[in-house]
Amino acid sequence: MPALDTGASTQPVDASSPPAEGTTKAADATKLSPGDPGHGRMRLALFAAGLSTFALLYSTQALLPEISRSLHASPDQASWTVSGATVGLAVAVLPLAALSERFGRRRMLTVSMAVAVALALLVPFAPSLPALIALRTLQGAAVAGVPASAMAFLSDEVRGSHLVGAVGLFVAGNSVGGMSGRILTGWVTEAWGWRAGLGAVAVTSLLCAVAFRLLVPRARHFTPVPLHPRRVAATVRSHLGDPLLLRLYAIGLLFMVVFGAVYTVIGYRLVAAPFGLSQGLVGSVFVIYLVGTLASATAGRLNARLGRRGTLYLGIGTASAGLLVSLADSLVAVVVGLVLITAGFFAGHAVASGSVSRTATHGPAQASALYQMSYYVGSSLGGALGAAAFAAGGWSATVALALGAMVLAGGITLYASRRAAVPARA
Repeated sequence: MPALDTGASTQPVDASSPPAEGTTKAADATKLSPGDPGHGRMRLALFAAGLSTFALLYSTQALLPEISRSLHASPDQASWTVSGATVGLAVAVLPLAALSERFGRRRMLTVSMAVAVALALLVPFAPSLPALIALRTLQGAAVAGVPASAMAFLSDEVRGSHLVGAVGLFVAGNSVGGMSGRILTGWVTEAWGWRAGLGAVAVTSLLCAVAFRLLVPRARHFTPVPLHPRRVAATVRSHLGDPLLLRLYAIGLLFMVVFGAVYTVIGYRLVAAPFGLSQGLVGSVFVIYLVGTLASATAGRLNARLGRRGTLYLGIGTASAGLLVSLADSLVAVVVGLVLITAGFFAGHAVASGSVSRTATHGPAQASALYQMSYYVGSSLGGALGAAAFAAGGWSATVALALGAMVLAGGITLYASRRAAVPARA
């Protein structure tokens, strides 16, 4: 995913009592702000981290038709080069968040990027599909250290009044990395093959990792926290027992099933008749991700006007309309459909993920981490099931799967609406 994180940290929360207000204000005054020598470096370093890791995470998605042809793999088999990476991230994000509390966010970011880039340099030389999937799964687990640490690192080191801008630049790095990685691999693959495409992303990410290391200032406000696995587990269990949080996790998962299915399979559809697009043009389709940036930005205003459930209904309806439009054998219709699907997805994702942060009355870091886990599990399921549906029944089968996910999301939202009408919290 696209990785448009909405700003919640995934760090375990220190259970000790909060500092006094005066102490908090004094500590905040010593953090970075515009004009300080390290402030600009911090922002650029985190932008480079976001760009690098999210370019790597989905680097094979635009190349699936070429990987299938080269390695004699069906779409559902090749899709695991994407789903494996997101599974690795989903599994690793909560443990790495806990480790960053003990060993430091800066160190976690550095090690995660180094391991992810090292694996990226090996990926183009994978001799077989199983080896490629294994390397990509490990790569996803390594990448998890970035979303597990970045937001808390910024929160530790940047003054509160300037934190939104710093987080915004990191999120922009996620978006630009996810989009540019697919476009770069598409055009390089058209000229020199998919292995060269993945090599180009690996070299780009290596340069970003070097830039991060040279730019990132030392952590000045990090205090190690002892690991308390039982305490974290208890917090996780309490979140999983909260009906509202479970509904939000399910909605995020279902939206990502749609997004993962559509963007994993769309390349296969566009290289085939009646479209016959080149690999470079297929990669360029991912520029539609920019629609998601706009949709995420407007989701807050829609939420204020329509309410959480109203905005979710709008996102579900928009994505469903896009799925139906995309069934037409017209390139214009497919592009319009992708625009609607993307806008609907990002609007729904922004509302669901933001609602998690506001709903969790304790352990907000773990609540956010669980949302990220469900989000990337949805990406993995969408990619794998969407590709299997495409192999069995073509694009219409993938659309049917995605519409089913939207119907389920609508049903969950409707259930929440009816519960809210009785008395309170839904």
